[in-house]
Amino acid sequence: MGSGLNLGQGPLCQCVPMDVGILGGTGPLGRGLGLRLAAAGASVTIGSRDAARAGEVVASLHDAWPRQLTIVGAANEDAAARGIVVVATPWDAVVPTVRGLAARLEGKVVVSVANALVKQGREMHALVPPRGSMAGAIQAELPAALVAAAGHHLPAAVLEDLDQALGSDVLVCSDHPDATAAAMALIASIAGLRPLDAGSLAQAAAIEAFTAVLVTVNIRYKAHSSLGLTGLGHV
Repeated sequence: MGSGLNLGQGPLCQCVPMDVGILGGTGPLGRGLGLRLAAAGASVTIGSRDAARAGEVVASLHDAWPRQLTIVGAANEDAAARGIVVVATPWDAVVPTVRGLAARLEGKVVVSVANALVKQGREMHALVPPRGSMAGAIQAELPAALVAAAGHHLPAAVLEDLDQALGSDVLVCSDHPDATAAAMALIASIAGLRPLDAGSLAQAAAIEAFTAVLVTVNIRYKAHSSLGLTGLGHV
């Protein structure tokens, strides 16, 4: 699988992924995820089309959180060489980005956090990508990769503040059991996040679209709410 993850104890173990690359990781969600994963002990590479820009972002993270964090900035090509790869580019850059990195991503677990959204007034509206979801579009571009969708509903501003505790459920879906397990272990390594297996990659369409509703609620209430499901008991 090439993820570098220890999955032997199941998807909810606190297994720390040791080698994570984040494509387009200079945006709010990419920065926040990278910071939280590094704080959990992972080795993180924040990728960008502009390696210098990635370096500046990582420097700002080190300045804001002067602690021992293994996080570096690099070009997307270097981030794609890591053990497990997260796609956090803006939605309209997702396909061209992964298309240019297909050879590097072959056989890897690739986790999509992208949402195709557009702002209309004080609301966010979901767009319908040609493959039904951004995760589906990535899988179509990368038939030799193991694509999972996860992390769409996480509040980026909270992720980037290590002083704030997290408390969110994270829906994970994929057509590949190994990718589901790897993505769930990735999420579970971050304190306060509970990964939930939401089924096949077909579910990504509804998961991504719901982000528009959640962001709209947050805009209206000036909040940073996230997803929490009740009635599941001990998962």
